[in-house]
Amino acid sequence: MQKENRLARREDFNKVYRYGKSVANMQLVLYTLPRPQQTQFRLGVSVSKKLGNAVVRNRIRRLLKEIVRHHGDSLPGGIDLILIARKPAVDLTYQELEKCVLHVMKRASLLSKRPIRAEVKS
Repeated sequence: MQKENRLARREDFNKVYRYGKSVANMQLVLYTLPRPQQTQFRLGVSVSKKLGNAVVRNRIRRLLKEIVRHHGDSLPGGIDLILIARKPAVDLTYQELEKCVLHVMKRASLLSKRPIRAEVKS
């Protein structure tokens, strides 16, 4: 994920938590806050220590960032996003986690066009 698409500062996270809207399913919570003056989305990922050790948390974080990067062209510009992983997300494969992310984004009305899924058939 490129640097301009990262949500990194504590103040930015707090602003999204305080003023943003949230949508959830069993595996993820998504907070959104529009930023009309900007043209790109920014993503922050939060994975609690309750989910596992550093290896598990970093794996979930990397998967979530990759999924959003892959579907970034479907997201509107000028929005801050925070994805929070819940306990059931630990046991999911990439495809299942991708399905969950797209589900919460669809519930939040973020997907501007139908995402293109590249499936490999063997």
